[in-house]
Amino acid sequence: MKRLAFAVLLCATTPAIAEQVVGRASVIDGDTLEIRSERFRLQGVDTPESAQICGDAAGRDYPCGRVAALALSDKIGQGNVACERIEKDRYGRTVAVCRLGSIDLNGWLVEQGLGLAYRQYSTAYVNQEDAAKTAKRGVWAGQFTPPWDWRKGKRTQEMGVAAPGGPDGPIPIPILKPAAPASSAAGGCAIKGNISRKGDRIYHVPGSRDYDRTQISEADGERMFCSEDEARAAGWRAPRG
Repeated sequence: MKRLAFAVLLCATTPAIAEQVVGRASVIDGDTLEIRSERFRLQGVDTPESAQICGDAAGRDYPCGRVAALALSDKIGQGNVACERIEKDRYGRTVAVCRLGSIDLNGWLVEQGLGLAYRQYSTAYVNQEDAAKTAKRGVWAGQFTPPWDWRKGKRTQEMGVAAPGGPDGPIPIPILKPAAPASSAAGGCAIKGNISRKGDRIYHVPGSRDYDRTQISEADGERMFCSEDEARAAGWRAPRG
Protein backbone atom coordinates (compact mmCIF):
# COMPACT_ATOMS: atom_id res chain seq x y z
CA MET A 1 0.00 0.00 0.00
CA LYS A 2 2.86 2.35 0.85
CA ARG A 3 4.59 1.48 -2.44
CA LEU A 4 1.40 2.32 -4.38
CA ALA A 5 1.02 5.62 -2.56
CA PHE A 6 4.64 6.51 -3.38
CA ALA A 7 4.07 5.72 -7.06
CA VAL A 8 0.97 7.92 -7.15
CA LEU A 9 2.87 10.76 -5.47
CA LEU A 10 5.75 10.42 -7.95
CA CYS A 11 3.39 10.55 -10.95
CA ALA A 12 1.63 13.59 -9.51
CA THR A 13 4.83 15.58 -9.00
CA THR A 14 6.87 14.60 -12.06
CA PRO A 15 5.03 16.82 -14.63
CA ALA A 16 5.53 19.94 -12.48
CA ILE A 17 9.28 19.25 -12.25
CA ALA A 18 9.50 18.67 -16.01
CA GLU A 19 7.86 22.03 -16.69
CA GLN A 20 10.79 24.00 -15.28
CA VAL A 21 14.24 24.42 -16.81
CA VAL A 22 17.10 25.86 -14.75
CA GLY A 23 20.51 26.94 -16.02
CA ARG A 24 22.75 29.67 -17.41
CA ALA A 25 20.81 31.75 -19.89
CA SER A 26 21.94 33.60 -22.99
CA VAL A 27 19.94 36.63 -24.12
CA ILE A 28 18.66 36.39 -27.70
CA ASP A 29 16.81 39.70 -27.53
CA GLY A 30 14.99 41.73 -24.89
CA ASP A 31 12.19 39.20 -24.38
CA THR A 32 13.81 35.93 -25.48
CA LEU A 33 16.27 33.73 -23.57
CA GLU A 34 17.98 30.46 -24.37
CA ILE A 35 18.93 27.76 -21.88
CA ARG A 36 20.65 24.60 -23.12
CA SER A 37 19.50 25.15 -26.72
CA GLU A 38 15.86 25.69 -25.72
CA ARG A 39 14.49 29.10 -26.60
CA PHE A 40 12.11 30.84 -24.18
CA ARG A 41 9.81 33.70 -25.19
CA LEU A 42 8.99 35.65 -22.02
CA GLN A 43 5.24 35.66 -21.47
CA GLY A 44 3.32 38.91 -20.99
CA VAL A 45 6.08 41.30 -22.10
CA ASP A 46 7.00 42.73 -25.51
CA THR A 47 10.28 44.62 -25.78
CA PRO A 48 11.40 46.79 -28.71
CA GLU A 49 12.99 44.87 -31.58
CA SER A 50 16.79 44.70 -31.96
CA ALA A 51 16.86 47.23 -34.80
CA GLN A 52 14.22 49.52 -33.29
CA ILE A 53 15.02 53.14 -32.46
CA CYS A 54 13.24 55.17 -29.76
CA GLY A 55 13.56 58.75 -28.55
CA ASP A 56 14.83 59.61 -25.07
CA ALA A 57 13.65 62.44 -22.79
CA ALA A 58 15.84 64.93 -24.66
CA GLY A 59 14.52 63.85 -28.05
CA ARG A 60 17.68 61.96 -29.03
CA ASP A 61 17.42 58.64 -30.86
CA TYR A 62 18.76 55.52 -29.18
CA PRO A 63 18.62 51.76 -29.95
CA CYS A 64 15.93 50.84 -27.41
CA GLY A 65 15.81 47.20 -28.52
CA ARG A 66 19.50 46.68 -27.91
CA VAL A 67 19.28 48.59 -24.63
CA ALA A 68 16.59 46.18 -23.40
CA ALA A 69 18.63 43.13 -24.38
CA LEU A 70 21.82 44.44 -22.77
CA ALA A 71 19.97 45.41 -19.58
CA LEU A 72 18.50 41.92 -19.31
CA SER A 73 21.92 40.37 -19.91
CA ASP A 74 23.47 42.57 -17.20
CA LYS A 75 20.64 41.72 -14.80
CA ILE A 76 21.13 37.98 -15.26
CA GLY A 77 24.93 38.08 -15.20
CA GLN A 78 26.30 34.66 -14.33
CA GLY A 79 23.27 33.62 -12.29
CA ASN A 80 21.09 30.61 -12.94
CA VAL A 81 17.69 31.35 -14.46
CA ALA A 82 14.61 29.18 -13.88
CA CYS A 83 12.06 29.20 -16.71
CA GLU A 84 8.61 27.72 -16.19
CA ARG A 85 7.18 26.42 -19.47
CA ILE A 86 3.64 27.47 -20.37
CA GLU A 87 3.11 26.68 -24.06
CA LYS A 88 4.70 26.77 -27.53
CA ASP A 89 4.24 29.78 -29.81
CA ARG A 90 3.89 29.62 -33.59
CA TYR A 91 7.65 30.03 -34.05
CA GLY A 92 8.40 26.96 -31.94
CA ARG A 93 9.66 28.94 -28.97
CA THR A 94 8.62 27.97 -25.48
CA VAL A 95 6.50 30.68 -23.85
CA ALA A 96 7.59 30.95 -20.22
CA VAL A 97 7.90 32.94 -17.03
CA CYS A 98 11.59 33.15 -16.17
CA ARG A 99 13.03 34.04 -12.79
CA LEU A 100 16.40 34.96 -11.37
CA GLY A 101 16.06 33.84 -7.78
CA SER A 102 12.88 35.56 -6.57
CA ILE A 103 12.89 38.14 -9.39
CA ASP A 104 10.30 37.66 -12.12
CA LEU A 105 12.35 38.79 -15.13
CA ASN A 106 9.25 39.25 -17.29
CA GLY A 107 7.78 41.73 -14.82
CA TRP A 108 11.15 43.35 -14.17
CA LEU A 109 11.49 44.30 -17.85
CA VAL A 110 8.07 45.94 -17.85
CA GLU A 111 8.60 47.72 -14.53
CA GLN A 112 11.90 49.17 -15.75
CA GLY A 113 10.23 50.50 -18.90
CA LEU A 114 12.37 48.23 -21.06
CA GLY A 115 9.28 46.51 -22.45
CA LEU A 116 5.50 46.82 -22.50
CA ALA A 117 2.78 44.64 -21.00
CA TYR A 118 1.76 42.38 -23.89
CA ARG A 119 -1.97 42.60 -23.24
CA GLN A 120 -2.85 40.63 -26.36
CA TYR A 121 -1.58 37.53 -24.58
CA SER A 122 -1.50 38.38 -20.86
CA THR A 123 -2.47 41.11 -18.40
CA ALA A 124 -0.08 39.84 -15.73
CA TYR A 125 2.19 42.91 -15.87
CA VAL A 126 -0.23 45.80 -16.35
CA ASN A 127 0.52 47.16 -12.86
CA GLN A 128 4.25 47.12 -13.58
CA GLU A 129 3.64 49.06 -16.79
CA ASP A 130 1.56 51.64 -14.96
CA ALA A 131 4.41 52.11 -12.49
CA ALA A 132 6.92 52.57 -15.32
CA LYS A 133 4.67 55.14 -17.04
CA THR A 134 4.23 57.12 -13.85
CA ALA A 135 7.96 57.18 -13.15
CA LYS A 136 8.79 57.75 -16.85
CA ARG A 137 11.27 54.91 -16.85
CA GLY A 138 12.81 53.48 -19.99
CA VAL A 139 10.80 54.02 -23.17
CA TRP A 140 8.19 56.02 -21.25
CA ALA A 141 10.71 58.85 -20.81
CA GLY A 142 10.38 59.84 -24.47
CA GLN A 143 8.79 58.82 -27.77
CA PHE A 144 8.51 55.28 -29.08
CA THR A 145 6.48 52.96 -31.25
CA PRO A 146 4.93 49.95 -29.50
CA PRO A 147 6.92 46.95 -30.76
CA TRP A 148 3.84 45.18 -32.11
CA ASP A 149 3.17 48.23 -34.31
CA TRP A 150 6.82 48.55 -35.27
CA ARG A 151 6.83 44.97 -36.55
CA LYS A 152 3.85 45.81 -38.77
CA GLY A 153 5.68 48.79 -40.26
CA LYS A 154 3.58 51.45 -38.51
CA ARG A 155 6.43 53.91 -38.09
CA THR A 156 5.19 57.07 -39.77
CA GLN A 157 5.21 60.47 -38.07
CA GLU A 158 1.70 60.41 -36.64
CA MET A 159 -0.08 59.87 -33.35
CA GLY A 160 -0.52 56.24 -32.45
CA VAL A 161 -2.43 54.68 -29.59
CA ALA A 162 -0.84 52.23 -27.21
CA ALA A 163 -2.70 49.34 -25.69
CA PRO A 164 -5.28 50.41 -23.07
CA GLY A 165 -3.68 51.37 -19.80
CA GLY A 166 -4.29 53.43 -16.69
CA PRO A 167 -7.59 54.66 -15.27
CA ASP A 168 -8.15 57.10 -18.15
CA GLY A 169 -8.06 54.48 -20.90
CA PRO A 170 -5.80 54.41 -23.98
CA ILE A 171 -2.69 56.55 -23.86
CA PRO A 172 -1.64 58.29 -27.11
CA ILE A 173 2.00 57.83 -28.06
CA PRO A 174 3.79 59.83 -30.76
CA ILE A 175 5.08 57.32 -33.32
CA LEU A 176 8.58 57.99 -34.60
CA LYS A 177 9.71 58.41 -38.19
CA PRO A 178 10.51 55.23 -40.15
CA ALA A 179 13.47 53.32 -38.82
CA ALA A 180 16.61 52.97 -40.91
CA PRO A 181 17.04 49.83 -43.01
CA ALA A 182 18.38 46.84 -41.10
CA SER A 183 21.82 47.08 -42.66
CA SER A 184 22.35 50.55 -41.16
CA ALA A 185 20.19 50.23 -38.05
CA ALA A 186 21.18 51.04 -34.49
CA GLY A 187 24.08 53.34 -35.26
CA GLY A 188 25.70 51.22 -37.99
CA CYS A 189 25.09 47.74 -36.57
CA ALA A 190 25.34 45.94 -39.90
CA ILE A 191 26.25 42.35 -39.03
CA LYS A 192 23.35 40.02 -39.85
CA GLY A 193 22.57 37.26 -37.34
CA ASN A 194 20.74 34.58 -39.33
CA ILE A 195 19.24 31.26 -38.16
CA SER A 196 19.58 28.44 -40.70
CA ARG A 197 16.97 25.81 -41.45
CA LYS A 198 18.91 23.45 -39.20
CA GLY A 199 18.77 25.94 -36.35
CA ASP A 200 22.42 27.05 -36.61
CA ARG A 201 22.97 30.67 -35.62
CA ILE A 202 25.37 32.21 -38.17
CA TYR A 203 26.44 35.82 -38.54
CA HIS A 204 27.36 37.48 -41.84
CA VAL A 205 29.57 40.56 -42.06
CA PRO A 206 29.22 43.15 -44.84
CA GLY A 207 31.06 42.04 -47.97
CA SER A 208 30.94 38.34 -47.15
CA ARG A 209 29.65 35.80 -49.68
CA ASP A 210 26.08 35.45 -48.39
CA TYR A 211 25.63 38.89 -46.84
CA ASP A 212 23.51 40.56 -49.53
CA ARG A 213 21.07 37.66 -49.94
CA THR A 214 20.65 37.10 -46.20
CA GLN A 215 17.33 38.47 -44.90
CA ILE A 216 16.73 39.01 -41.20
CA SER A 217 13.43 38.09 -39.56
CA GLU A 218 13.32 39.44 -36.02
CA ALA A 219 10.03 37.65 -35.41
CA ASP A 220 11.97 34.38 -35.82
CA GLY A 221 14.65 35.41 -33.35
CA GLU A 222 17.17 36.72 -35.88
CA ARG A 223 18.91 40.03 -35.21
CA MET A 224 21.58 42.58 -36.11
CA PHE A 225 24.94 42.94 -34.34
CA CYS A 226 27.39 45.82 -34.07
CA SER A 227 30.53 43.65 -33.87
CA GLU A 228 31.65 40.07 -34.32
CA ASP A 229 32.50 39.89 -30.61
CA GLU A 230 28.90 40.82 -29.78
CA ALA A 231 27.59 38.17 -32.17
CA ARG A 232 29.84 35.44 -30.75
CA ALA A 233 28.94 36.40 -27.18
CA ALA A 234 25.24 35.96 -28.06
CA GLY A 235 25.87 32.47 -29.45
CA TRP A 236 26.26 33.13 -33.18
CA ARG A 237 29.23 31.82 -35.23
CA ALA A 238 30.90 32.80 -38.48
CA PRO A 239 30.06 30.81 -41.64
CA ARG A 240 32.16 27.71 -42.25
CA GLY A 241 34.19 27.30 -45.39
